[in-house]
Amino acid sequence: MAFREGWIEADGFQIRYLEAGEGTPLVHLHGAGGLRLTPAHELQAQRHRVIAFEMPGFGAEENRRTRDMPELAATMAAAMRGLGLDRADLMGTSLGGRTALWLALQEPQLVTALVLEAPAAIRPEGAAPPAGPPEEMARRLYAHPERLPPLPPPDPAQRARALGMAARLRGPARDPALERRLPALTTPTLVLFGTLDAVIPPRMGRHYKELLPDCHLVLVYDAGHAIAAERPEAFAEVVLDFLDRHDAFVISRAETVIHP
Repeated sequence: MAFREGWIEADGFQIRYLEAGEGTPLVHLHGAGGLRLTPAHELQAQRHRVIAFEMPGFGAEENRRTRDMPELAATMAAAMRGLGLDRADLMGTSLGGRTALWLALQEPQLVTALVLEAPAAIRPEGAAPPAGPPEEMARRLYAHPERLPPLPPPDPAQRARALGMAARLRGPARDPALERRLPALTTPTLVLFGTLDAVIPPRMGRHYKELLPDCHLVLVYDAGHAIAAERPEAFAEVVLDFLDRHDAFVISRAETVIHP
């Protein structure tokens, strides 16, 4: 399915996005590596209007204005409204999972359901983000990098901008200001971790279940940090079922492992 490129002005930024499909809107916020489509986006676009934003500072333009994650979340909420969205499902990957959580906390009326793919909002002390040449990045992101095409070499200037943004927004491993607000977030939430995640241990998913009142935790077997890229069919199947059913989701609220 072909994604079309668009731009929206929001909060003083020109924000790029890729869009495909029709139906209930599903907004995606990417991780620290920037906007990158996966086969899971195409599968989701068969049943949803998928809008994948490129957050300010992770693309061609530098962003020196956004100071912290709540500010970025407010900008992305403005971008959603700029596209005419008054309600949407929201999905965040890794660093984008932290953004999505803040957006849902600040603008709960905008978010129908929340999907967090290997979210970086709650991390063990000392956990380091992926870094290094593409080969090293692939070893950190994927359980089986040999099964996937090589990561494209990054543009040095764009990578420097993205790393600077990520470092500014990443926040502490355990953020009391965020965590004390999570019990008030009643939005239906799905948290997914790969069982072989080498960036954030999947055991961190249990904190989301403890803090969020309406949370399902799914561990995707034989997947690393980039679940949607490595196991797109399994990822899309679980996410689409959750978005269709919410509280009637077929996966129990107990921790669940999705096998091939």
